[in-house]
Amino acid sequence: MGFTLTDAAIHDHNLQMARALAEDYEHLALQLARRNLDIEALVERAVAFRVAVPSWGVGAGGTRFGRFGFAGEPRNVFEKLEDCETVCKLVRVTPGISLHIPWDKPANPAELRAFAESRGLFVDSMNSNTFQDQPGQGLSYQFGSLTHTDRAVRQQAIDHNIECIDLGQRLGARSHTVWIGDGGNFPGQVHFRRALDRYLDSLRAIYGAVPKTWRLFIEHKLYEPAFYSTVLNDWGTSYYCTRELGDRAWSLVDLGHHAPNVNVELIVARLIQFGKLGGFHFNDSQYGDDDLDSGSIKPFQLFLIFNELVDAELEHVPGFAPAYMLDQSHNVTDPIESLVTSAIELTRAYVQAQLVDRAALSAHQEANDPLMALQTLKHAFTTDVGPILATARVRAGGAADPIGMYRSSGYRERKAGERPAAIRHGAGIV
Repeated sequence: MGFTLTDAAIHDHNLQMARALAEDYEHLALQLARRNLDIEALVERAVAFRVAVPSWGVGAGGTRFGRFGFAGEPRNVFEKLEDCETVCKLVRVTPGISLHIPWDKPANPAELRAFAESRGLFVDSMNSNTFQDQPGQGLSYQFGSLTHTDRAVRQQAIDHNIECIDLGQRLGARSHTVWIGDGGNFPGQVHFRRALDRYLDSLRAIYGAVPKTWRLFIEHKLYEPAFYSTVLNDWGTSYYCTRELGDRAWSLVDLGHHAPNVNVELIVARLIQFGKLGGFHFNDSQYGDDDLDSGSIKPFQLFLIFNELVDAELEHVPGFAPAYMLDQSHNVTDPIESLVTSAIELTRAYVQAQLVDRAALSAHQEANDPLMALQTLKHAFTTDVGPILATARVRAGGAADPIGMYRSSGYRERKAGERPAAIRHGAGIV
């Protein structure tokens, strides 16, 4: 067995900052008490927060132009889970794992499931891949998969998704995510209405294979790799498709899958209102689908999204149970550090949204007082909840300072010795 972070090492590291954390926590508790907020209740919510980690996220990312590996990069799904375990040990909110097939297809599903469970992890969601051609694949997806004009190509893509679902059942998963890059790069290339009809027909076959206790997520995207037109291009089309499919079909929102400056929090609210918000792929973006670390570019937008989510949670909206997953590409950072940071930022936004004075916000909205409505939100957003997050991590067995702990452990250096680098060239995230 290779090098791992131990609970004892994390505990010893926490002791070094225990006094300072206690002082910061006590000071914040007094501040929140003046606002009639119970800091202990907020810690409990932070401890209970969960977000799944993508298996592909612990490897080197890439673009159309290049991919740059790093020392100690995981070479197979078991080594990916080792890194996922490290993320979870540091932050304690990421026991769920999203797998991508065929990238993560195990020869022995029972062995992989046992390997994950022995490390306190579980397979949360399966993801299919029909946006690339794989070695030995019979037919090409160059001109589409689930919407291809050739029925045989569509059937190949359907069969792959059903294979993912069957594999997921053996791994203990509870959802399946379908994302396609189908569309056109030139005007006239694709018949818009017929392509969507074919997409729905394919989805119906996949939906029929989804277990009764699972959820099927479909993920819209404005563009890329089809740049002129994308078949599942926006949340409205996604909502239409999930409504046509049935109760177990849900819309998945990827924060990077929208045009710059789109009001994503409004989209979230609409999908909640219509009973079709299935969950998220969290990341951040400056221009498009940049897959940057969560909260690195637009932290206020992230807070506003969680404001809608917490509002629905507090109102007990029927059927509201979104799945939270990270989906990022790490091109210039250590992926473990980026995933740790992103998990912290999501928890931060979740806790900050708990601070919103909803009675005051509602009153300002009813009184048509936009300035005070904004100030109410800003009061929550600008509150430093760091001591709550650190305390929650420590109480759950995680690190008060996850990045400091990780770097002092020498984990990456040790893994570089255990995992001789494989020579890999080209573009792409795997």
